[in-house]
Amino acid sequence: MPHPDPDETIPIPGAPERQGWGPLILTGLVLLVSLCITWNAWNSARRDAAADLAAQFDYRARDLVNTTVRRMGVYEQVLRGARGFVRGSVDIDRRDFAEYFRTQNLQEHFPGIQALGIASIIPGRQLAAHEAALRAQGFRSYEVHPQPTGSVATSITHIEPFTGSNLRAFGFDMYSEPVRRAAMEAARDSGGAALSGKVVLVQEGRDAQPGLLMYVPVYRKDEPVGAIEQRRAAIAGWVYAPFRMADLMRGIGGAHADDLQVALYDGARADPEALLFQSQDAVAWRQPLYRQTVPLTISGRPWLVDIASSPSFEARLDTRRPQVIAATGISLGFLLSVVVWLLASERRRAVRLARAMTLELRQSYERIDAERMRMDLILQNTYDAFIAIDAGGRITDWNPRAVQQFGWTCEEALGREIGELLVPPEQRVPGERGFAQFTQAGEPLVIGEPSEVVARHRDGHPVPVEIVVAALPVEVGYGASAFLRDITPRREAEAREELRKQGLIEARMALARAQKLEAVGKLTGGVAHDFNNILHIISANVQLMQRSANNSEKRLRGILDAVDRGTKLSSQLLAFARRQPLHPSLVDIGILLDRMDSLLQRAAGEAVAIDLAGTNGLWNTLVDPNQLENVLLNLVINARDAMGGAGKVTIALENRTIDEAFAASDSELTPGDYVLIAVADSGEGMSPEVMERAFEPFFSTKPEGKGTGLGLSMAHGFVRQSGGHIRIASVPGEGTTISIYLPRATAQADAAAPPATPATH
Repeated sequence: MPHPDPDETIPIPGAPERQGWGPLILTGLVLLVSLCITWNAWNSARRDAAADLAAQFDYRARDLVNTTVRRMGVYEQVLRGARGFVRGSVDIDRRDFAEYFRTQNLQEHFPGIQALGIASIIPGRQLAAHEAALRAQGFRSYEVHPQPTGSVATSITHIEPFTGSNLRAFGFDMYSEPVRRAAMEAARDSGGAALSGKVVLVQEGRDAQPGLLMYVPVYRKDEPVGAIEQRRAAIAGWVYAPFRMADLMRGIGGAHADDLQVALYDGARADPEALLFQSQDAVAWRQPLYRQTVPLTISGRPWLVDIASSPSFEARLDTRRPQVIAATGISLGFLLSVVVWLLASERRRAVRLARAMTLELRQSYERIDAERMRMDLILQNTYDAFIAIDAGGRITDWNPRAVQQFGWTCEEALGREIGELLVPPEQRVPGERGFAQFTQAGEPLVIGEPSEVVARHRDGHPVPVEIVVAALPVEVGYGASAFLRDITPRREAEAREELRKQGLIEARMALARAQKLEAVGKLTGGVAHDFNNILHIISANVQLMQRSANNSEKRLRGILDAVDRGTKLSSQLLAFARRQPLHPSLVDIGILLDRMDSLLQRAAGEAVAIDLAGTNGLWNTLVDPNQLENVLLNLVINARDAMGGAGKVTIALENRTIDEAFAASDSELTPGDYVLIAVADSGEGMSPEVMERAFEPFFSTKPEGKGTGLGLSMAHGFVRQSGGHIRIASVPGEGTTISIYLPRATAQADAAAPPATPATH
């Protein structure tokens, strides 16, 4: 009996021929179900691609904002460094300022800074003298512009680089323009950096663009700045930097600048009049896929950053995978429907189509395998270790970078618990508790921000890593996928930087020790020189007495005089070293000065007027009255010499309470109650260089033989030994004020016995 062809349909004898709508309805249902499944898969893939692109946009936007904040913070530190360079004075040498600018190399390391300059404050009555002084330095066309109308003006007296368009800013009065003035006043009152609003820089030419300026105040040295009134009184000028916004943002944009379209506004609202910067490729009518509006505060100034995705960034949206899924699903659904129809209608055609469907499925699986291989290749070659775990905490993926970082091979790691391999023993219990909460949550948890943790190497040593974790859906619950980066090299670099800083600190300490040794050497030389002169006098007189019996009394007087000078020198050195024997008692300084009035007048001379102020109602202080009289007498004599023997000396007494805020402005002052003695003269004053060395022993500006140079050093040692403080304030040409702070004593002064009057030094 012949076998039928397997593809041939054999009719059943006597069976009625079946016809109707059954196969078509079944085929339609299968096609509809296939299309629904395909639509769900396509929609899910499309959402995943959109979410991935949105995450990239959010990262780019946050990176731009953080970079902008960091860059402006760096510019603020640059200005603070320049303020430290000028050291409380805006009248610095132009060559020194230019050399400082060249050394910093700001234009190369900090793109966006147009210049670095100093704006000086010029009182109205000194304007003509100021312009004449600048013209005398070679700037013949210099003048402050626009012409000042108020009592105070400012002028850009220093600007680097002093070339090109920056020459237009030389002499410009920024205080005359309201926007700049508001920022300058804000910096002056706060003591910190302040950013101006939108302006057009005076450097701009035809190709003008919006700009702004950053100011840092410069206060005069040694003046108090604890309160706002004190800062306004102490202001000498500003260190500032102008910025062209387009140049500044080009330097901040970085490698991904084309991904974003940025609009930057001055203020908290997107006002077209306040627009500081807008990307060149921005189009007003285009609606971007992604947009963020971020408020910022830079150096006290509010900004609004409008960040939108660019067309080139949006073009990265992955449409290929959803299209592949849609095409594959539709094709498979159609094929499956045809197969069902064929199976329902005739077996032979169904077999042929089944073979075609099998081929299509094989090709589809091959495409899926190719996609899987591509992802595996990416994970195998990524710089970070990639680890995937299931809901039970067992490792399912372990790339070669993980092998390098943690020492476990792929075969050893797969299937083992993550805590057993990587988590240190002391952290396993809280780690397992946290992972259980992670996997049982109703919604997947995502840790998008990187965090630093410590993992364990195979040999047991800790490995600091930076980790980013994301939830990974599995059959039941959620697993996790993680990228881990070994940050040991970064920490080693930070440790090397810390060692370098420590080396610098040690070098500075070594320099300070060397300077102290130099000072001790100078002191030793001075003491040896003076004592050598005294010994020469004694030796010469003794030798003369040995040779001749005549004039013995005169020789003995010479010897006694030399011994007396040596005694005084030793006393002054002991006072400076704070080792002199003191006999403190309760003293009312007002009564003490009343008793010394005639002595001070004789020491100063008839051409010097001495004015005592505030002698009543003073607190008592615990000091050695004889030594205090000696100090006051020396200060009056120094004031007389500074005035050339004629002038006015004012001795002002005052009860003064030093609070925490005032003490913070001077590291040596301690809070408390003091009696202040201020000795002021109308002499020639001191330069800053002389003030820095005024308390050094044997330092003197007087001619040779006119003084030992120990007067102020002795006063410094006595005041510090008595628990007080001494300060110098001086302006060349306007006189000097010596302020002595002696701590308050609570008991009443014993004025019964007047203090002894010391001899004049």
